[in-house]
Amino acid sequence: MKRAPLPPWIKKRLGSGRGYVKTEQYLNTLGVETICTQAKCPNQGECWARGTATVLILGNICTRNCGFCSVSHGKPLPPDPDEPRRIAELTGKLKITYLVITSVDRDDLEDGGASQFRDVVNFTRKEHPETEFELLVPDFRGVQSRALEILFEALPFVFGHNVETVPALYYEARPGGEYRRSLDLLAQAKKMRPELQTKSSLMLGLGETEAQVTEVLRDLRSAGVDRLCLGQYLKPSAHSLDVREFITPEEFARWKERALELGFSWVISEPFARSSYHADE
Repeated sequence: MKRAPLPPWIKKRLGSGRGYVKTEQYLNTLGVETICTQAKCPNQGECWARGTATVLILGNICTRNCGFCSVSHGKPLPPDPDEPRRIAELTGKLKITYLVITSVDRDDLEDGGASQFRDVVNFTRKEHPETEFELLVPDFRGVQSRALEILFEALPFVFGHNVETVPALYYEARPGGEYRRSLDLLAQAKKMRPELQTKSSLMLGLGETEAQVTEVLRDLRSAGVDRLCLGQYLKPSAHSLDVREFITPEEFARWKERALELGFSWVISEPFARSSYHADE
């Protein structure tokens, strides 16, 4: 498919300025990966300039190969036991008060990587007790209950897991995932810890219909999801899926109204919205 031209509202400045350079230097010096870089996030310049980044734990090689994602896939290395310390040090150097932590899929690990999330949070909290946390976790295929029990040793935090797109598009956008599995993880987390704030995100522009998106929002509310992020899918690499449609800012504003009407307590809905974008708000 021929790539559609970018509309005028899809513009972002490249990273620059003292804040950006400082963030980049600390990340490089400490060897901390970010989803900002690995997923080619358009908000990297803005976020790094204000001294924040979404850290990517458990390496930069994913065990899955989703059509929307530019993260490398293959056989990952074992978890790094020094990673919690390095992320805690980064948190202190950048004075991060709200840290978003995500990971690649680690279907090769017995707990799906849950213990590494726990260790990063606990180590960082010990060093910086004022820091709050948001986790953006994989679907923990086959080990959901065990993974949640491990994660809950590091409460409190916001629990995020992205359904990413509508069920009809999973076969091409997220072949290693299952829509119901993702919903089950969110619902199970909420059932186990009713006080837990849960969050999910969808990309728009992959060919989904309005009715399909509405149904997903209703499913998320039925699963007890509190917070919602809706953003424009942007093709991150030549091998990724094509953009089928660019959603206007006005349409995103309408989706926000609908989401709030459905009962979500926190909604960000705009072209450049991503899971961790302005999450501290």
